[in-house]
Amino acid sequence: MMKIRPLFQKWMLQEDLNFLLTNRIPRITLTRFMGWWSQIRNPWVVKGSIAVWRLFTDLDLSDAKQKEFESLHACFTRELVPGARVVDADPSFMTSPCDAIVGACGEIHQGQVFQAKGFPYQLHSLLGESEQCRAWPGALEVGKYLTLRLTSSMYHRFHAPHDVQLKHVTYISGDTWNVNPVALKRVEQLFCKNERAVLHMQTQDGVPFLIVPVAAVLVASMRFHAVDVLLNLRYKGPNEMPCDAAYAKGQEMGWFEHGSTILVFVPPGFEWADGIATGQRIKMGQALLRKPA
Repeated sequence: MMKIRPLFQKWMLQEDLNFLLTNRIPRITLTRFMGWWSQIRNPWVVKGSIAVWRLFTDLDLSDAKQKEFESLHACFTRELVPGARVVDADPSFMTSPCDAIVGACGEIHQGQVFQAKGFPYQLHSLLGESEQCRAWPGALEVGKYLTLRLTSSMYHRFHAPHDVQLKHVTYISGDTWNVNPVALKRVEQLFCKNERAVLHMQTQDGVPFLIVPVAAVLVASMRFHAVDVLLNLRYKGPNEMPCDAAYAKGQEMGWFEHGSTILVFVPPGFEWADGIATGQRIKMGQALLRKPA
């Protein structure tokens, strides 16, 4: 397998082929099938699926709390052994909610941000038309944005970036385009097309910000501890879910059921932490943004 894996990974790095195989397919049908397949509790199915998964990724389960999994879903949503991630305790920093590769990041200008170089989108298109979300494009005409991309092999749970309150969740159903860099360079306003949830957050000292988990092909399913339903392509509403959940910094908030993207939007005054740049791999709990003084 060690000799075969580089061949598969090199094959998938061919951009045209990667885009064709991960996007020009019946995305929603395949995603629903994957949801069913991942729940099968058969040791041969689980071991075979994980073996195939390893051919295409650098899957590392050494820090997983469990060493054996009853289903592929259990492997996707695995917990980590205690101490596997260290959360920066400095209250002046907002930390990364997840393991990720930093994608596009920068300044918000008149409500416009970028998914990739040359591919802008407007925040109002991403956030939807609800009363809660309509207030945000005006509040975030300026500020900072950050794209955190989770690959399929990464730890898939996400955590509070600070001591925060989750005030409201807006769920927006949509498509399941792949969200890898190949697709982001080819599909305009991709994040605005995909299934997503808008998490209206507030730090303990009253600073509002947004976290937007975006689903993707094979992964259109999200679980939030503050909401008692599984948000996926079969969910029929309601789309607006008021809540008032408090989280300590680093506390688990939910998970994806494969791998996808988390978008972070903060108002003016925040500064980047050291080492935060496009292409950088980061861990959950690592310093991400310095809060305004």
